[in-house]
Amino acid sequence: MVVKEIYTRYAHKVKYYILANSGDENDAADIFQEVLTDIYNQATHKQLQLTCPFEPFLLLLCKRKWLNELKKRGRNPVTKDSDDVFIGEDVFAQAEIMQQQEQRLQAFWACFEKLGSSCKDILKHSLQGSAQEEIAAQLKVSYGYLRKKKSECMAALTKMIYSHLSGKE
Repeated sequence: MVVKEIYTRYAHKVKYYILANSGDENDAADIFQEVLTDIYNQATHKQLQLTCPFEPFLLLLCKRKWLNELKKRGRNPVTKDSDDVFIGEDVFAQAEIMQQQEQRLQAFWACFEKLGSSCKDILKHSLQGSAQEEIAAQLKVSYGYLRKKKSECMAALTKMIYSHLSGKE
């Protein structure tokens, strides 16, 4: 029952990551199953105690195992034997960091969607790395207006994100 729930919730995320990083569906299935086996073995034989949420922990282990597999395939030296995944404090810390980054990203997009259309347009173009002169020309505004408006939009977005993350919304 629990294993089925884990597959339902997380297998698609692992599959997406592996497909996006030179793997196929079989690779994704193998990595996911190997990591679940590793977690089970750590829990039963080494008294694994999670100190972070399960999802970022699982996804981090899958990512590490897949990177090791890619190194093997490329005949580069692998830092750890893939059958000997050590689950230590650094993994827990990295999993917590991943979760925090995910929360920040979700806050960014939630707040970004609340901005007005002109702010969204300016920031979208800016995030794509275009020169401000080009953005001003594309949006048919003056360079000075664009700089001022971008600054105002960034300030508003930053304020909204801080409010969102601190729960003061």
